[in-house]
Amino acid sequence: MMNTMRATLSIAGLLLALLTASCGGPAASAARKTASAGDAPADSSALPAAKDEPAEPSDLDRPLEELFAMTCEHQLKTFECAECRYETGVVCAPAKLFAGGLLQTQKAVREHVAIPLQLTGEVRFDERRVTHLSTQAEGIVREVHVALGDRVSAGQALIELESVAVGEAEGACLEAQAVLRLARRNHERALALRNEGISSEKEYLQARQEFETAEIHAESALGVLTRLGMSAADAQKLGAASARGRLTLRAPANGTVLFLHAVPGEVARTEESLATLGDNATVWVWADLYERDIARFSGKQIESRMAATVTVKAYPGEEFRGTVDLVSPVMDEASRTIRLRIAVANPRGRLFAGMFADVKVFLPGEQEALALPRNAVLEDAGRSFVFIHHHGDYYVRRPVEPGRSWGDRIEVLRGLKGGETVVADGSFLLKSDVLRSKMGAGCAD
Repeated sequence: MMNTMRATLSIAGLLLALLTASCGGPAASAARKTASAGDAPADSSALPAAKDEPAEPSDLDRPLEELFAMTCEHQLKTFECAECRYETGVVCAPAKLFAGGLLQTQKAVREHVAIPLQLTGEVRFDERRVTHLSTQAEGIVREVHVALGDRVSAGQALIELESVAVGEAEGACLEAQAVLRLARRNHERALALRNEGISSEKEYLQARQEFETAEIHAESALGVLTRLGMSAADAQKLGAASARGRLTLRAPANGTVLFLHAVPGEVARTEESLATLGDNATVWVWADLYERDIARFSGKQIESRMAATVTVKAYPGEEFRGTVDLVSPVMDEASRTIRLRIAVANPRGRLFAGMFADVKVFLPGEQEALALPRNAVLEDAGRSFVFIHHHGDYYVRRPVEPGRSWGDRIEVLRGLKGGETVVADGSFLLKSDVLRSKMGAGCAD
């Protein structure tokens, strides 16, 4: 958790520096030098007490025309001054920040307000990201190189078995390779003799047939080993001095050891899973949809990947957002339900397979509302606001009144007319720039 916070703060700090310096221009730099040369009074006690100064209205309470007409002590338009623009609630965000994906914008548009449908479900692994590791040759577990929860890489050795069947297959493979080597030499010798006119064409064809037959047998013997679970690389390394009957099971892909059943000394059977590997960065939540609600799921709505939220008892009051990506075409005859599958991001692995969940699926309703992504709406001192595009690289925060929310969307009751370009992803970084006065930054620093 702390590492994630530090990383976020580091990114925010870098972007804050870029936002501060990106649009100041030469005039602003010159003005800053002039201001820092000695305009401050010699006696700080001569300054009027802060408590005697009337509080200035917030930029959220001022009209846009006034904000963009203000001038600062550097003899610049305040919104153009890299040191002072935060006082107007303006941020300069160059296009390269959007091109690089740090910031993203969306239009404020009217859309149907989604109606939540309450369901129950269960967290399961995303089966596309999970592999059950087993052996095709019965044997004894000799070594286990990993533990539960370990991160593994593709090709990493996980479990070593000792198997009679593998030993016999290795012997057959080595024998086939020896025959192949001899047949290859005979073929090369027969070819040379034929070219010199010493041997007949028949003798050459006989050597060639034996060589091709030996190749087929060697490939077949190698195929038996790989079908038993040995990697092609391990099979190619076989030699007369190799330990016979040893089978190393390797990770088929990068992932985490989710289950581990292999114990040294126990018999490994072909019908049993020795380990389960997977990537649980995304999980599935399977929910039951009753027959009475099926009509509300039209084909068009299913194709639009309806938003959903998931809550579990382990994290009271916290919602995990996802989307419905599958509606089962088969009904369970006993429960009279069909299954919905919700894909949910699980980047820190906080959702565990087997958890029971409460699910809300948001169905498009008849009512319309002006809506934005939730992450576009920010708060400060109890007031909600968004960053809207004004002109060029300039974005200004404006007050809004949020209303209902569904999935990752939130209704805007007041403050926007519709059609405005609003910063969504990365908007909290713009907030950090505007609110730097609360961290001690000032116009005459």
